[in-house]
Amino acid sequence: MKISTSKKELQVALQKLSKATPTRSTLPILSSVLFSVREEGTILRTTDLEITIIVNLPVSLETAGSVAIPLQTLLDVTNELPDEARITLTADENNRVKMVTEVGSYDIMGKPADEFPATPEADNRKATGVSSNALKEIISKTSFAVSRDELKPALTGVLFRFGKTELTAVATDGHRLVRYTRKDYNADEYSGDVIVPRKFLSLLLNVLVGDSAIQMWMGDNHMTATIGEDTYFTRIIDERFPDFQSVIPQDNDKAFTANQNELLSAVRRVSIFSNKSTHQIALRLNKENFKITTEDPEKSSKAQEKISGEFDGEDFVIGYNARYLKDILSHVDNEKVIIKFKTPISAALFYPGTQNEKSELTMLLMPIRLNE
Repeated sequence: MKISTSKKELQVALQKLSKATPTRSTLPILSSVLFSVREEGTILRTTDLEITIIVNLPVSLETAGSVAIPLQTLLDVTNELPDEARITLTADENNRVKMVTEVGSYDIMGKPADEFPATPEADNRKATGVSSNALKEIISKTSFAVSRDELKPALTGVLFRFGKTELTAVATDGHRLVRYTRKDYNADEYSGDVIVPRKFLSLLLNVLVGDSAIQMWMGDNHMTATIGEDTYFTRIIDERFPDFQSVIPQDNDKAFTANQNELLSAVRRVSIFSNKSTHQIALRLNKENFKITTEDPEKSSKAQEKISGEFDGEDFVIGYNARYLKDILSHVDNEKVIIKFKTPISAALFYPGTQNEKSELTMLLMPIRLNE
């Protein structure tokens, strides 16, 4: 194999590919990037066995061939080269790689291409009609509520429910739940439910720049996304997602409306004084005034702030983990936030003051018992 390319082209490709290179692995080959050089084009591929990334690299081709090269070493050298550098990569039959530039040459020990895992099989794949703007909005609205608990695999991704005219995304970690529905969706070939891993969605959010054109397909075991000339595969989570509809209460009859920014700012300030293990704060509502309070007996500290708003209901006190409450409030993309309660020990629902005509957002937060 022998090719030459520019520093910038190689650097951009390696930076994208590094997102699917595991930091630790029992398979050393996974720390490499596979170069597949053919007359029809040069393709670079990385995988961590869950996610696979394929990138086309513009090159001047001298000799075709394939080799796996340690990605981090290649990227570290490329980053330090002058911006206008031209790079020539040569690999012999023993997988010894020589990297030659105007400023020097570097020998790297590669690995046989046939040791590298195969590209995922995208069997029976069907197109979805997701636009890049809708996908970015879905990811940013839901991924914060995805569970980090690997013992609950179904909760470590976002449920995508592809309907005919609606696309609903749901994420939950057991403490909070987000349901986000896009009404401006038109189905393509695929309809049904699929759980997409959070890591893959975070990756897509980073590579979707501006109004990037995206095509997505669902296969039997993998989801495929194509952005420009780059292709991304992920293994889907083959688990049953909880029945989220039955968890969302329908009879919360106490409503509190407040300015989103004012309420979030108050929670942030008051929570500084909360207990560092429980993060417990209280929302105290009555006809006269509304307050956010906290007390930490261990440090003999307390804080309270009055907030303005409107409350429809009897006197009410409810406790929350401040970190979860801040997460929920910061994802209300509206000047007003509406919170609907039933009891101090049941789930509350959070809504934007007015729903977007193209979408609908519902967030749920479980309370914590107050130590009073």
